[in-house]
Amino acid sequence: MIKRDLSSFFLYTLSFFLLWEWLRPIEQLTDTDSIEMFIIFIVISFALSFFNVKWVWKYCIKIIYILLSVNKLHYDEGLFHSTWMKDFFKDITENLGLLVARNWNDLSSEFRSLLFFILLWLMVYLISYWVLNRKRIFIFFFMTIVYITVLDTFTPYVAKAAIVRTVVAGFAVMGMLTLYRMIQKENVSTESTYLRRWMVPLTVMIAISILVGIAAPKAAPIWPDPVPYLTANNDKASELAARDVHRIGYGTNDSALGGPFIGDKNPVFKYEANGKTYWKMETKDVYTGKGWLTSGTTPISFRQEDLVPVYSLPKTVETIKESARVLTHVNYNYNYFMYPAGINKVLKTEPLDPEGNDFQVDTTNERISFYNHEKDPVVPRVFAVEYEIPKYKAKDLVQTTRFEPTSMNAEFYEKYTRLPEKLPSRVKELAEQITASKTNWFDKAKAVESYFGKSEYTYDQKNVAVPDTNEDYVDQFLFDTKRGYCDNFSSSMAVMLRTLGIPTRWVKGFTGGDFLQYSDEASGVQVYEVTNNNAHSWVEVFFPNQGWVPFEPTKGFSNEITINYESTGNSSNHQQTSTPPVKKPQQEEMDNTKTPNDSNPFLDMKRIWADTKLFLKNNWQRMMLLLLLFAGVAATFYRVRGKWIPYFLLIVYRFKKKDDNLGAAYTALLQQFDRYGLKRKENQTLRNYARYIDSFFSTREMTRLTVIYENYLYHQTLPKGTWEESHELWENLIKKTIA
Repeated sequence: MIKRDLSSFFLYTLSFFLLWEWLRPIEQLTDTDSIEMFIIFIVISFALSFFNVKWVWKYCIKIIYILLSVNKLHYDEGLFHSTWMKDFFKDITENLGLLVARNWNDLSSEFRSLLFFILLWLMVYLISYWVLNRKRIFIFFFMTIVYITVLDTFTPYVAKAAIVRTVVAGFAVMGMLTLYRMIQKENVSTESTYLRRWMVPLTVMIAISILVGIAAPKAAPIWPDPVPYLTANNDKASELAARDVHRIGYGTNDSALGGPFIGDKNPVFKYEANGKTYWKMETKDVYTGKGWLTSGTTPISFRQEDLVPVYSLPKTVETIKESARVLTHVNYNYNYFMYPAGINKVLKTEPLDPEGNDFQVDTTNERISFYNHEKDPVVPRVFAVEYEIPKYKAKDLVQTTRFEPTSMNAEFYEKYTRLPEKLPSRVKELAEQITASKTNWFDKAKAVESYFGKSEYTYDQKNVAVPDTNEDYVDQFLFDTKRGYCDNFSSSMAVMLRTLGIPTRWVKGFTGGDFLQYSDEASGVQVYEVTNNNAHSWVEVFFPNQGWVPFEPTKGFSNEITINYESTGNSSNHQQTSTPPVKKPQQEEMDNTKTPNDSNPFLDMKRIWADTKLFLKNNWQRMMLLLLLFAGVAATFYRVRGKWIPYFLLIVYRFKKKDDNLGAAYTALLQQFDRYGLKRKENQTLRNYARYIDSFFSTREMTRLTVIYENYLYHQTLPKGTWEESHELWENLIKKTIA
């Protein structure tokens, strides 16, 4: 049998971490809540096994904890209330019948929890048996590796850190058990220091292996990630197998949105400009319930350096003129090109076709195409554009509160507020709830934009559902999955604003890309590269006096617009003050229960307590791990305190020069001798104890130091320089306790 000492404690602790790896994915991949109840049960089970508690008490403690946990998880009555116990045992009887009939799906949650506790009970027993009796744990270690790698491959669970933790814990346990088997085979008696000598090279070997594994270059995966194939749809497995996983990038067909994407870093184009900006490809105006379409085509031709006939910014909006030079990649295969919002002119194209230089814009979807002399649409490899960056005024943005036929064409308004007849009513109800306190279109748009910053919405490109035949794309995202990428967020915002009678359109293109270098450091012109990973969609909202204004609802993205918050209506266009009359829109979560009394300190304390509980709930695993690591480090330091405390004392008293330090230094020396094992007897005088120390170390230094200390103790004064003279004696004695 393995002795129950510090070494066996580490053995049990590492075994616990191996078993913990089986529970970590459960909360993420299933509907199981309160997973900490099961982890605490494992800790209790291992502790009872470590301390070799009698089996009767083991059973009693575990059964009481299981009953307590089931009561807390599934019943409203307290533990000592007779009603819940009666219902629970009745539920067990009914579920045993379901087990016999093999009706697995009908088992109750209470019975499932009970079975899970029993399973963990058996697992802890088996691990204890393997560790203590067989001194082998390879099978369990191997199955743990298989378990987490399968989950990492076929589920959204990411097991990179889990693999490292499992390898460290598994190799350490197997290394310790190997030593125990060797000792048992040779039938020799050992000291605790033997295990330490064994663990040092084992720890070094594991650490080097892990570091090499992390730092070494890794080959790219041969097969694509199978997770999107398995999670792209809700229910239909046959459709999952048939549906291809798309590679991320700009696409032209948006009639059926949803499903996963695979990242793609292939470049699309580069551009040189004074700053990063979004690049538009097209807009769409018809939402079908599954995706977006364009209501028609209205092409208009124009020439190079002519004003591009798209909806321009009103003259009331102040702008900053900018220009950009674009270099399209050879793999760019669209017959229309990208451009920044606020485009004025296409300045230059390369190579220049002397026989043809015609441009065409479809004013319905705002696609801009270039035609060669053969009238075929092509995209120039290099072209330059001139565009304007708007500087909006808050007092102008908040002016629109409702549709006015005098300020907006009725047909135009109807086109950009049209919605499917079968759109679920709860979409509009949610939009009205979010914007209940807002009175104008701009504040309502900002409120909906901010709503998607809530923690319940998650940006994800892989685990994204496709709406079923009778499901609405936006409704599914808002109320069911709450997980998706830019198409989900932007479509939802556009549709929600349309339910409020606010005209919107869906915009597709690219984000600003990644900074590469300065093309000219003197002028500050920067070069950015845009890849397929930068493909993006966002929302534009129409204001009669401001034109189309962009909004960015997608979590983690930012396309900030410049807004001038003026103190008065007479302020110059170039002036800004710190006291705007209009409330500045904030990117914050909507709280529909917030009242003016929320500033009450008592309510603030309640909010702080709620935030604290949420933090503990989300981070309790990390905190427990850190606590265990801290406890282990602290215990190790305390156990070897005799080795490091002398060095600490030497450093502390080396910088002290006053003679009064002799008293504290002598007391610290006595304590160190006591830790070393040279204990002073209860009635032993300092002189006798000093002679005992000197005889042990074959020296006279302790007696000499004690005489000096007694003079200080009885007279409370010391000749000047006493500590400097006696410091060498004190240091020599402290150093003797280091061995």
